[in-house]
Amino acid sequence: MTRLNRRDFILSAAALVAAGPALALTEYTPGLVQQELAEGKTVFLDFKASWCTTCAAQERVISALKAENPAYEQAISFINVDWDTYSNADLTKSLKIPRRSTLVVLKGDMELGRIVAGTGRDEIKALMDTALQAATSA
Repeated sequence: MTRLNRRDFILSAAALVAAGPALALTEYTPGLVQQELAEGKTVFLDFKASWCTTCAAQERVISALKAENPAYEQAISFINVDWDTYSNADLTKSLKIPRRSTLVVLKGDMELGRIVAGTGRDEIKALMDTALQAATSA
C-alpha cells in the first residue's frame, strides 16, 4: 500500500480544484428542477442529509460510478436536495418523497425511477443507467 504524503495530497487537491465545474455539485434551490426539466434535461435528485449514514453510502457509490463513466455527469443533471432544509418543500411533497436517502430520476413530466434507502451498487447503477439512457435518447 502506498502512503500519500503531504505534497502529493496538496497536488491532488489542486488538481481537483483545477478540474472545476466538471466536479461541482449542484445544490437544489426552488425552481431549479423545473428549469432543468424545461430545458429538456434528465434530472437525478439525491435527497440527503449531512448526518445520514445511508446517504453517505449512496454518495460513495454514485461518486465511484461517475468516476468510472464520465458520461453520467456529462449527460445527467445531478441535484442534491438537503433534507434538513427542503423536507417540507413543494418539490418534496409533489414527488411524495418519504425520507432522506431517496434517489429519483425525472425527465420531462415523468418519473423514470426511484430508490428509497437502497445502497447497493447494482441498484444505483441501474438507476443511473436509466437516467443516462433517457438523457442520450431523442
